[in-house]
Amino acid sequence: MAQKLTVLVTGATGHQGGAVARMLLKKGHTVRIFTRKPDSKEALELQRLGAVIYNGDIEDGPSLERAARGCDCLYAMSTPMEHGAKVEAQQGINEADVCKKLGIRHLLFSSVAGANQKTGIAFFDSKLKVERHIQDIGVPYTIVAPAFFCENLLAPESMGELKNGRLVIPQAPGRKLQMISLADLGAFDVYVLEHRDRFLSERIDIASFELTGLQMAESLTKVLGRRIEYIEQTMATVRAYSADLAKMYDWLNTTNYRIDVAGLHRDYPEVAWTPSFEQWARAQDFSQLRATLDFGRA
Repeated sequence: MAQKLTVLVTGATGHQGGAVARMLLKKGHTVRIFTRKPDSKEALELQRLGAVIYNGDIEDGPSLERAARGCDCLYAMSTPMEHGAKVEAQQGINEADVCKKLGIRHLLFSSVAGANQKTGIAFFDSKLKVERHIQDIGVPYTIVAPAFFCENLLAPESMGELKNGRLVIPQAPGRKLQMISLADLGAFDVYVLEHRDRFLSERIDIASFELTGLQMAESLTKVLGRRIEYIEQTMATVRAYSADLAKMYDWLNTTNYRIDVAGLHRDYPEVAWTPSFEQWARAQDFSQLRATLDFGRA
């Protein structure tokens, strides 16, 4: 039985932090969640499950200190979604500095796979800046860097395409993409927190599996019972939406992640890795999508 921990989880009302918080609670650990939105449905659901809510902002050092004081570990998230990559980097630096100031025994920073390859992608480089700061200040750390999230395919724009029988990704149909499920991320991160000594000063890129766009479409066809066609989205379309996102897909289409998925799973068999994309898809709630499908049977 792992030692019971007190963990502060930032980003807990989002997908990544929420997955980690729920897994920690499931394993019986004490969870504090740090959020600017204590009345959000996500925060209140975690509170119902046993988490303690701390209201504050990562950019406000005193509020972060109050939440982190007395914790064994801090699960650190940063995001460019609201204010861009520069603010994201400062968020991660603030989290690391609080850990150093308070003497917290373990900082787990959630980065992104490939960030240490000097990609030139703004929201990869912001995380690399945080990684370097963590290493420079000497705080006890582990960096876990997930690949492309399966759950990205559940975003409204992706679901809208699936409704019309299309899986649309800006990659060649036969090019493989390494992916990870949120369940696997949560399980791996909690395993790291529970086995601190094994992972101190480590940086680990993680993925659940890898497959092509055509293989994803085939799996979704089986799961949904309707034919899903794979469509390679043009980079011009992506670039018109977001130059940073286009740069990421350019990188994925050339350099790509370099994760030894089989080796990762062999080295950490204690994590119940999702065995396939199809099994991940079967675990999702597609009931509303099925109710609105308007294309022919497979």
